[in-house]
Amino acid sequence: MTHPSVPTLQHFEEVAERYDLILCDVWGVLHDGTRGHAAAGEALIRFRALPGPRPRRVILVSNAPRPWQGVQTILDGYGVPREAYDAILTSGDLTRRLIAEHPGERVYHLGPERDAPVFDGLDLTLVPAEEAQRVVCTGLFDDHTETAEDYRATLADFRARAVPMICANPDLVVERDKKLIPCAGLIAQAYEEIGGAVVYAGKPYRPVYETARAMAGEFDRLPPPDLARTVAVGDAIRTDIAGASAYGIPSILVARGIHAEELGVTADHHSLGEVSEWLSSQPVRPDAVIERLIW
Repeated sequence: MTHPSVPTLQHFEEVAERYDLILCDVWGVLHDGTRGHAAAGEALIRFRALPGPRPRRVILVSNAPRPWQGVQTILDGYGVPREAYDAILTSGDLTRRLIAEHPGERVYHLGPERDAPVFDGLDLTLVPAEEAQRVVCTGLFDDHTETAEDYRATLADFRARAVPMICANPDLVVERDKKLIPCAGLIAQAYEEIGGAVVYAGKPYRPVYETARAMAGEFDRLPPPDLARTVAVGDAIRTDIAGASAYGIPSILVARGIHAEELGVTADHHSLGEVSEWLSSQPVRPDAVIERLIW
């Protein structure tokens, strides 16, 4: 069987002029969980400097379950220059908006203490699981040793009491130091499987794209950039590429991310091979593939 080919880019420069806005993933594109990718930051800086009828903008769109300031601190630590982007929009930011729609609720935080800033300043009371009116899942308590199976009993109790969940990170896994680490999306998926009600904050869901495009327009007191001139760049088929496809914007898949093993760009294989067969088995396809985001 032959498969329609997806263009492979050597450099983002090949298509940069087509776009006014990049909605850029963070983990897997700008860093791998332990170190920053300098070339990716440089590519975004060069894109923002391109001339055009309207300024070129970059909004970093992250499924991190914490407010944007926390992501910026991490990027600063990895050496990602602030000149590479105009703003950051996170799942944590969207989660805060969802929580604010239910003032005064008793909320259980299912996730590590490092994600607690998502609740700062909001009208809620953090309570034990058995007292919760709503659960906010930001991740696993220990993503080094636990899996979603460790939460089955807790989820069953929530389901019995019809406690709704906000998933503050729809990712199933992320790459950290060449390993795949489980995320909140796995727990939310397990909750849905037993009939639990889940609202997801972040990619691949439409509100994150609408919010990011609106932010880009507000910088210049212009309407949001056209859909056709907005491109999503990311390393995950399920979130970055599927979300872009559903929203109606082009997408570019960064191969050296969570799908690196499947695409043959591991440490032992330094170049990107034929990807059309792999892509043909995926539910959605990007408009192009690039090994790394480089100019």
